[in-house]
Amino acid sequence: MTTDIETDVFEEHRPVLLGVAYRMLGRVADAEDVVQEAWLRWSGADRSEVREPRGYLVRITTRLAIDRLRQVKARGETYVGPWLPEPYVTDFGDTVPDAAERAVLADSVSLAVLVVLESLSPLERAVFVLREAFGYPYADIAAMLDRGESAVRQLGGRARKHVEERRPRYDVDPAQRRDLTERFLAASMEGDIAGLMSLLAPDVRLVGDSGGKAKAPVRVLETADKVGRFIVGAAGKGGGVPDLSFRFLEVNGGPAVLMLSGDKPDSVLQLEVLDGRIQSVYIIRNPDKLRSLAG
Repeated sequence: MTTDIETDVFEEHRPVLLGVAYRMLGRVADAEDVVQEAWLRWSGADRSEVREPRGYLVRITTRLAIDRLRQVKARGETYVGPWLPEPYVTDFGDTVPDAAERAVLADSVSLAVLVVLESLSPLERAVFVLREAFGYPYADIAAMLDRGESAVRQLGGRARKHVEERRPRYDVDPAQRRDLTERFLAASMEGDIAGLMSLLAPDVRLVGDSGGKAKAPVRVLETADKVGRFIVGAAGKGGGVPDLSFRFLEVNGGPAVLMLSGDKPDSVLQLEVLDGRIQSVYIIRNPDKLRSLAG
């Protein structure tokens, strides 16, 4: 039987467990399922032998996430159009007072990094998440994964090199990103192509994720001219979205815009910025990925 104290212990660590599971899977619903399974394991465990609850719970959650990720890869699931992670609402500004730690957490959960993590093996991804996002020593990670420490170090080094080689560079200043997002929205809705072009880097990329269930580009758009013209065209007459409204929120460690049709989530927009220009435009429209933002 689970006591109130043991329930409190689990709830204390739930945010960390969800953070680990989401970074492993890139899907909010899957991460929540994994954390729920971890709770079932915790409630049925002999906790008299658990010396460090957080480490024990992170180990269970990581192993469950690895199993889930392997199942997804084994099924060879295909996705219509470009893939982006499911938007994950964060609030590091209020919950993580240390600026350096906040920057690390925000970077590790960014859309750009999570897209790169999709190309890692489940074990590489686990080591990268535990080491780079949560700062676990290699010895602890080795124990969690039931692997030798030298093997885990090799996995970590390979994963870090892979991520560094493939992830785009961007600035993390939230105030600058918020300002550019507001100007981007204003120029888009006003059909101001010149104003929009002044905000876009020449090699800007637009990635639209619809999963084939909403209107979005089926390929990544590149260059300021193509992205600018698409945005102005799509935004004309409110983008064809009835009763359109906007709400700012923090998603995946940075400012984003939730676009609503009435009170129903229609899409999430987030920009990546470098040297004062927009480098990437992410638009998530797959309705399955917006369910957690309803209400």
